[in-house]
Amino acid sequence: MGVISDGGRVLSVFGSTHFMDHESVHFGFDESSGLRSIVAIHSTALGPSLGGTRFYPYISDSDALTDVLRLSRSMSHKAALAGLDQGGGKAVIIGDPRQLASTSLFEKYGDFINGLCGRYITAADVGTTVANMVTVATRTPFVKGLPMEDGGSGDPSPATARGVVAAIKAVAAQCWNTDDLAGRTVAIKGVGKVGYDLAELLTDLGASLIVADVNSAATDRAERELGAAVAAVDSIRTVKCDIFAPCALGGDLNSSSIALLNCEAVVGSANNQLATQRDADRLKNRGILYAPDFLVNAGGIINIAAETGGYTIEKSNGMVDNIYNTLLNILDTADRRDVNPHVAALEVAQQRIDTARKQGDNS
Repeated sequence: MGVISDGGRVLSVFGSTHFMDHESVHFGFDESSGLRSIVAIHSTALGPSLGGTRFYPYISDSDALTDVLRLSRSMSHKAALAGLDQGGGKAVIIGDPRQLASTSLFEKYGDFINGLCGRYITAADVGTTVANMVTVATRTPFVKGLPMEDGGSGDPSPATARGVVAAIKAVAAQCWNTDDLAGRTVAIKGVGKVGYDLAELLTDLGASLIVADVNSAATDRAERELGAAVAAVDSIRTVKCDIFAPCALGGDLNSSSIALLNCEAVVGSANNQLATQRDADRLKNRGILYAPDFLVNAGGIINIAAETGGYTIEKSNGMVDNIYNTLLNILDTADRRDVNPHVAALEVAQQRIDTARKQGDNS
């Protein structure tokens, strides 16, 4: 069932394939603060939907809607594959956070989230910060990832990066029969919060780095502090490396870019890296191992889930590190069934969601 609500008014979209697999989609608007937001709830079969809030200057409202629908669906699969009792949702705020972010906007956003009565729980994401979520939490309890001193798990970026390393090590074990990364070359596209944390961890493990980012200050820092080589954003996909790690925005892997890849595997933190589902087969046909992004980047949501029952970094790290074993199992399933890893991961995740939904329908 698909539902779009706008101030209580139901719009005529029932039956549209665009929304068919989402439970509901909600629009929030406040003229005084400039808030324009969309929350997409993909599934609550396993528990309340959880996903971060992305604040981004989308070219159009349609682009924002498409993004939030894709991201929320990915969150459902991410939580299911990670074994969490959590559903999938996502929120976007439309606009440039450098111009629009304000206490008033995040207070109104908190009111919007509170009106969903716990079916969606939010956290920080691209364009929002833990400090923003502290403001949201003054208006609603349905916020995770607050500072540790407030009983939360803090910034999820280090946990996300830790999970990517676990996935890279699993891929190394699969490709080269050892998860020792010393001497391996990793090309990272995007060295923002997660990408830079990843670069630091890989450096500590003895890997060589090639980095690219639209922000030259970020690549300058990686070059200066980590000894990374720097490539242009437009050419990072073509550099010779063992692993290409997309850590910026999604849609980076398409028919054109896949043909240019000069790596043995793709393992990165970006959401929705595949432009289309067919691109997973394109990677397989080229002999490039693709680690499904919604498993690789699950460290952040796992870190937030570790808040249940009392958060400790040791508890979180243990949960995040299990991405290694989960990915090896997915790669084994893909080999046995002769499908690409993306398909194998989707099927495993969807089976868990469907089983929970059926149990709920029968209760």
